[in-house]
Amino acid sequence: MKRIGLIGGMSWESTVTYYQIINEAIREACGGLVSADLVMHSLDFSEVVALQKADRWKDAAVLLGSAGARLAHAGAECVLICTNTMHLVADTVEKMSGVTLINIVDETAAALKADGRRRPLLLATRYTMEHGFYTDRMRSHGLNVVVPEEDDRGAVHDIIFGELCQGEIKDSSRQRYLDIIEKARSKGIDSVILGCTEIPLLINERMLALPCYDSTEIHAKAAVRFSLKKNDINKAA
Repeated sequence: MKRIGLIGGMSWESTVTYYQIINEAIREACGGLVSADLVMHSLDFSEVVALQKADRWKDAAVLLGSAGARLAHAGAECVLICTNTMHLVADTVEKMSGVTLINIVDETAAALKADGRRRPLLLATRYTMEHGFYTDRMRSHGLNVVVPEEDDRGAVHDIIFGELCQGEIKDSSRQRYLDIIEKARSKGIDSVILGCTEIPLLINERMLALPCYDSTEIHAKAAVRFSLKKNDINKAA
């Protein structure tokens, strides 16, 4: 089993989900009392958010890259940034870490393509929906990502930071997300990407009339495949 390194705390609510999914998948694949070999560096999310708001992405890259390097020093053979937004600085983090970075955008794109999806709706933070790093990388995989209208992007973003990242789950916010998805159906979307690791705390595929791709689950299970050195783990994937 290869050691997994998690850069977490962004927010810690979703990092808990990573830890749970990884260990459940390892147990399913290996059985018995087997659990994951992993190390975690949990950052102070308030510091990360301050850098985001100030548009100080180079400083954020150094912060996360330093965390990745410490994980590698602790024996991690791969690194995961446990959030979609901070993949904006993924290249720097991988370089500073010196080990494989499992990219959440690539893994989500692979899952979409495997199912024949071509035009997904992306629900995420404003940074992820608007900065281009996510949609451009998806486009390189042959996927044409749709984002909500401006007012709806603001609502999605505000619910993430104002509620989900602080442990608040509101029925009214769930309905707002469902309404946004329904509106996007008129644009011909064929699926929905839960492109923020907190969003699965609010909605899931059972609530939707369209195929739903949980980036947190996809990312975590990619780490399991890496850890177990197999290309296909039926039970874990």
